[in-house]
Amino acid sequence: MKRVATMALVVLGSVSCGAGGPATAPAPEASAHHDQPLSPSPSPSLTSPSAPATASGSPTSTAPPAFASKVSPVSRDRLPHSWRPGCPVHYRDLRLVTLSYWGFDGKPHTGELVVRKTVTDDIEKVFEKLYDWRWPIRQMKLVDAYKADDFDSIDADNTSAFNCRRATGSSNWSNHAYGEAIDINPRENPYVTASGSTAHENAEKFTERPMKGKGVINPGDRVVKAFAQVGWEWGGYWSGAKDYQHFSKGGG
Repeated sequence: MKRVATMALVVLGSVSCGAGGPATAPAPEASAHHDQPLSPSPSPSLTSPSAPATASGSPTSTAPPAFASKVSPVSRDRLPHSWRPGCPVHYRDLRLVTLSYWGFDGKPHTGELVVRKTVTDDIEKVFEKLYDWRWPIRQMKLVDAYKADDFDSIDADNTSAFNCRRATGSSNWSNHAYGEAIDINPRENPYVTASGSTAHENAEKFTERPMKGKGVINPGDRVVKAFAQVGWEWGGYWSGAKDYQHFSKGGG
């Protein structure tokens, strides 16, 4: 009997040691990341998705969101001030381009431009390069946010494109009225008269070229070359007055 009892204890002990903890569940497969469609709403910020947690609980680093753009027809009510009957291009021949850009705050954002439908590919190609370079832009709103007042938009350092207006100092239509011109960071890249002055006090320190600075465009730099590759000319190469903010299809 004593031997039987001893063997029973051994068997019970073996069962207890073999039980251990529950089997480790297999790690769930990581879900594939799908880019969200670009929001067409005015200037929402683009932010990186939340970093996934590792097994230790600490977040992993994630890359910034990829460049995204969307071209869509522009409705009349989006252009209450910048378009009117008699403009050289009908609003139905314009397009709203919603795209990614890097802000002066070092973060990705979404901006809007209105351009002629024939040049949307040019705009997307150039701004994808600017985004990949993280080249900074202050803000990017339709000029209608400033009631199509070019002076106010420039004073706010707003990057914009279409505006049915005359060329500065001329009775002729500006290329902006055709949707084939864009002004980029107009404070850092002002319109400078032949005498070297600018109408905007907040831009006075940016009238010389070349110069260093965030969002500044210089002769022969990669921004100028990127536009040149799609057939757009820079106002900084004009003789006499210089328009450092201005790029237009075919010049002018």
